[in-house]
Amino acid sequence: MKTELIKSTIRNIPDFPKSGILFRDITPVLSNEKLLKMVIDLMSKPYKNNKPTKIVGPESRGFIFGVALAYKLGVGFVPIRKKGKLPYKTYEASYQLEYSSASMEIHQDALTKNDRVVIVDDLLATGGTMATAIKLVNKFKAKILGLEFLIELEALNGRKKLKGYNLHSIVSY
Repeated sequence: MKTELIKSTIRNIPDFPKSGILFRDITPVLSNEKLLKMVIDLMSKPYKNNKPTKIVGPESRGFIFGVALAYKLGVGFVPIRKKGKLPYKTYEASYQLEYSSASMEIHQDALTKNDRVVIVDDLLATGGTMATAIKLVNKFKAKILGLEFLIELEALNGRKKLKGYNLHSIVSY
């Protein structure tokens, strides 16, 4: 029932940002204090008895859910940002977009091999962003406890690219 309420609150915006795309707008969920709390409670549930030491979130909506989840679990948050946005020494990983490539970075002192990490983002589509986030976390040899998403677009098979990881999504389309 909780997940159906969350799903029914996500707005569908056709042809955004371009023709043929059905955009899943999460802003109505974010602006509703009860639904936002529900999402964070659901994301934190798998880690009550297997607590992480850090939450990692890719720019930018991974920051929204990541910081809230870190607060809920009483642990720190580590941002992954687009290339050139972090001020200290970084590790970099590149990934393919539909018609180009991009790079993400993480600070070199953000994690240690002793960290137990949950990586969180708003949406699982093709899995490219999360696979790149995993590459960055793996540079530290930290243990990845799980991957958390608000939305999973099942038809795009992103889960296949992330095989072998504990993956949880709250709603699926």
